[in-house]
Order: sequence, then structure tokens, then C-alpha cells
Amino acid sequence: MNSTANYPVENLHEFCVNVLSAAGVEKSAAEIISESMLLSDLRGVDSHGIVRLPAYLARIEGGVLDKDGPLEIEKESGAVALINANNNFGQLAGHKAMHLAIKKADYSGFGAVFVKNSNHFGMTAYYSMMALSYDRIGFAATNSSPAMNPYGTTVPLLGTNPLSLAIPADGELPIVLDMATSVVARGKIRYAALIDKKIPLGWAVDKDGLSTDDPRKALAGSLEAIGGVKGSALSLMIDLLCGVLTNTALTGEVKTLTDPSGPSLTGHLFCALNPSFISDTQQFKQNVDTVIRRIKSLPAVDNKPIFLPGEIEHNLTCQRKEEGIPLKPDVVSSLNQAALRYGLTELNNIKTIKKEAI
Repeated sequence: MNSTANYPVENLHEFCVNVLSAAGVEKSAAEIISESMLLSDLRGVDSHGIVRLPAYLARIEGGVLDKDGPLEIEKESGAVALINANNNFGQLAGHKAMHLAIKKADYSGFGAVFVKNSNHFGMTAYYSMMALSYDRIGFAATNSSPAMNPYGTTVPLLGTNPLSLAIPADGELPIVLDMATSVVARGKIRYAALIDKKIPLGWAVDKDGLSTDDPRKALAGSLEAIGGVKGSALSLMIDLLCGVLTNTALTGEVKTLTDPSGPSLTGHLFCALNPSFISDTQQFKQNVDTVIRRIKSLPAVDNKPIFLPGEIEHNLTCQRKEEGIPLKPDVVSSLNQAALRYGLTELNNIKTIKKEAI
């Protein structure tokens, strides 16, 4: 029987930091990378969570990710800056870039920080949400490796190129949009392939352009864009901003997380907007509350709960902080193998909160 084991967040964080540190990552950097992965797991974005740790380690071990690459501010003027990640972790570059964007929004009202020569940075909402504690509106986007056919073509060239927008509220939960430009993030299909689970029809097509529920055939084919031509166009625009504008890579040149042939060549964009430069911040947050309550007061389809963007993920975060993060046996096995390579404690030796059949 396939079953999950639920692990306390604190224990998983310690596990991640220990493994990354053993791989030569500075502890403060390991803390950021671990925080990013585990926030993904807490919010139910399991495809970008701790499951990615072995892939990051493989890139370090293969010499295609430079864990010591300096994060350099290459250009800076007013509200705009460009950071060269020098092939270091995307999480570290993103963390630095978003803080810089927030700082720029303090005195310019708006900050836009681009990142070049980076790597996969995990869950996009991790960065947009950083702005919320400063009462700022946060935005983040990244390009990624080819996964979608440009509309009207038959060859995957566009990435799923996700974006996230986080808007603060007052008494209500902040509104957090986190979406790929494909129907589903490719990481979810990779995750389905890892645990040998079928995917819903409509997520992807195989190499012949036929709809498939086989995640392996989907990975060899193309993901479906949201809204057809609109999703395809949005993906292209993000790629032009993150990859082409930063002179990191042309469309179609980003490498997948699991491609050991060379650096990922990923680019990112992080923005922060200070509402006080437009109107009164507190009034804005109260107005957001009013909009949220207005939406929730509308008649619901089949009397089902009405959720705004980010609300389901927030509720799941609260649940998983209490009940633990569920990991499937295949994921645990992969993490254990990584730990053993560095002579560290396996997850099997960490006390779980509960086990349940699913």
C-alpha cells in the first residue's frame, strides 16, 4: 500500500540545512533555500518543495551550479537594478533581489530588480509574499526550460514561465496569485512521474500532440498553455523580460533542473510597489478587505465555499504546520539516498507526526 508519513516542518528544515551544509553550501544560504522549499510544501506546492533537494544536490555535485557564485549588483540606477547570480542558487538570488526591490520601493515608490545567470528558484510566491510584511505589493516572475509549444507550432520552446502577485489586506488574508502560464506547472508532472501517478487529461499532450494522462509521455511532449494563444503569448513576454532582456538566454535555451549538461541560464524579475506613493496605505488595505468581503458575500455555486487567490494555500499552511508535511515513500527514499551520501541521518530516523493511507 502506498502511504505517506507526516514530518514536522522544523525537523525537515533541519534536515535540509544539514544536507545542504554537508554539500558545501554556507549555512545562512542553506537556511534560505530550505525555507523556500518548505514554504512550497506548506502551501501544497509539493512539486517545488523538498522533493527538489536531490536535484539541487546533483547540480552541485555535477559542477553545473556554483554554490559559491557571488551575487553581484551589476547595474543600478534609481528604481531599477540588475543582479548577476553567477550561476548560484536561484533562491539566493531571488531573496537578495526581492529585498532590494522592496528597499527601492521605500524611496522611489517602485522597485524592479532583474536577475541574470541564475537557476531554478522554486515557488514564485515565496518572493512576492516577501513584500507583504512591509505593506508592499510584490511581483515575481521567471523563465524556465522549454515545455510548451508556441501557439500554432508543434515543438516545445516556451517555458511554463510562472508569475506571482501578492497584495496586502488589513483584517482579511492577503491576495496571492501564483500561476504558471501552462495549465499546470511542469514540476507537478515530474512529481506525478516520480510517484507513478497518472495526470488529468488536459494538462499535456504527448510528442504526437495527443492528450495524455501518462506523466512520462507528457514530459516528452508539451504542456498545454492556459487560454491557448493568450497563455502562449504571456509565456513569451515573461521570457523576453527575464531571459532576453537580461541577456541570459534566448527563448528555448534555458536548461531543465535535471539537465546536467551545463548551467540553467535562468533569468528572473522581482518588483515591489509602495502603495503610499499612490494613496493612503491603510485605506488601500481596508479597501482590499471590502472587495474581499464583497466577493465572499456573492451567491455561491452549489453553496460551495468561495476562496480568493492564496486562501486555500494559507489554510493548508496552517494545517500542515500542525499535522506535518506529508511525504510519499518514493520521495523519502530519494531524500534518504541524498543524506546517506553525506553520512547524515535519514528521514526514517526522524520522528513522524502520523502515518495515513492515501
